[in-house]
Parts: sequence; C-alpha cells; structure tokens
Amino acid sequence: MPELPDVEGFRQVLVSCAQGKVIRRVDVRDAGVLHGVSARRLREALEGRRFTEPERHGKWLLARTGGPTLLLHFGMTGRLLCARPGDAVEAHDRVLFGLGGDRQLRYRDQRKLQGLWLADDDSGVARLLDRQGPDALAVGREDFEAALSARRGHIKTALTDQSVLAGLGNLLADEILWRAGLHPRTRADGLSETERRHLYTHMRRTLRSAVTAGCVPPRDAWLTGHRDDPDPMCPRCGTHLRRSRLAGRGTVWCPRCQPEGT
Repeated sequence: MPELPDVEGFRQVLVSCAQGKVIRRVDVRDAGVLHGVSARRLREALEGRRFTEPERHGKWLLARTGGPTLLLHFGMTGRLLCARPGDAVEAHDRVLFGLGGDRQLRYRDQRKLQGLWLADDDSGVARLLDRQGPDALAVGREDFEAALSARRGHIKTALTDQSVLAGLGNLLADEILWRAGLHPRTRADGLSETERRHLYTHMRRTLRSAVTAGCVPPRDAWLTGHRDDPDPMCPRCGTHLRRSRLAGRGTVWCPRCQPEGT
C-alpha cells in the first residue's frame, strides 16, 4: 500500500511531469475512481488550467491549479506516472491528463479502493482533509507527543490511525516501532516522555530515509527487508521475528528487541 514516502514520490512525479503545464485534455477512462464529481465536471473544471506546485498531506496528494484542486488518494494499488501520449494505455490507467507536447500524466490503479476528488477552493480541500491528523513528516515533537498521550489504544494502532497522524501505514509503523524498541501492543498513553521523544526521533529518521528512497525500502538492515522472508530473522539481533494481527493488520516485531511490557 502506498504510504507517505510513496506519495511524496508521486508528488515529485507531478512536479517533474506536469508543474507549469496546461491541462489540454482530461480523459476519464473509468469513472469508478471519481468521488463526488462526474467525468464531465472534472473535464470542465480542469481543462485549460495549469498545474501549479503540488502539496502532500499524509497519504493525500493535492494537485493545485490556481483554482480547483484535484485530490488523489492511492489506496492499495494506486500510482501516478508520467508517460508519452503515444505510449500504450494499460488496462488499469483510469484517468489520463494530456499536457500537450510529449507529456501525459496518468492515474493508474488496479483495485480502485480510493481515487480522485475535486475541491473548488481551499475550504473544499479543508473539508476533505478534515479527519486527517497532522502530517507525519511535518508534525512537531510537542504535537506528536500530545496526539499519542490522548490515545488509549495500542501504539501500533495509534500510529496507523490517519486521524491521529497522517501518512504512516503498516510497513512504516512496524519499522519505526522496531527501531524504537517498542512492542506494537504497548499502550500509547502509557509511554514515558523519554519513550515518546525516542519514538519521534526514530519516526523522523525513518521517514527521511524512506522519502529519499521513494518508498519503504526492503533493505537488509531494515525490518522491512525481512518481514516477508520464509523464516524471518531480526536484522539487529538474529532472533526469529514474530507475526500477528493487530487491529486487522499484519504485524511483525522482534520479541527480543521489542519485549512485551515495554
């Protein structure tokens, strides 16, 4: 599933492919990815406008135009890519944005669990993002600590709750908790001030590294690099990793580095 680093990568695709370009044509090949807007309305709102500098909030990408804002959420399988108009259209290319010349921006999504929204102005953007917590890469330490202190559930659940913190998914949460030495079932409101600061530091470091990679990288030194191994071992201590489900999510941790009760 695309998480904050992936969406930041999609933002950079939008910058390099489309920023400053006039939207010549909007070709909706599958209206099933549109939410609250028809294909006709999307074309009328965007054709002739110019993509300006895009923004990202958590897992949301905001494609600004100086007027209406196109909001994209990538769900489980969504992608944004830059193509040429003559390139073959893939079966899962749902919306194509012709930019003139040799550039075409494509929203590709196999499962169509999320998609595209249109906001007429900033108040419309605010309404769509109303239930989102602060962006995980931009949040300050004090706001981060306050958000966790107000939660009574498990820390893994809090980190992946987009209303608490926007942008973290399953892979990032497991990676950050492993680095911080915290068991995923640790109570969020039971963390000490030192533990909260330690967690914040590791979240920032993990996100910066992942954003540079454009994804949550499966590196040998990362938990992510071993979670799908047939017999996964902790890259730090060599202990067999444990698997379980927490709040419906597959969760991986090291029983030695992240002892329960921490």
